[in-house]
Amino acid sequence: MAKKEELDEETLAFIHWCIEVEKFLVAGGATVKQAQEHIEEQVEWFTDQFYDGLTPEEAAKEALA
Repeated sequence: MAKKEELDEETLAFIHWCIEVEKFLVAGGATVKQAQEHIEEQVEWFTDQFYDGLTPEEAAKEALA
């Protein structure tokens, strides 16, 4: 059986941040599927927002603008 890969703390923090962004995108009118697809398609942009220190809510507002 394949050994499960360990994710570092920074990667886990980014994943949890994206989950929060998704909630704000949905609250802004996107479906869950649309929100997930947008995050996947724009992952580099979202990564920049994460490292720039934006909150999930701020990043979602920027994405919806």
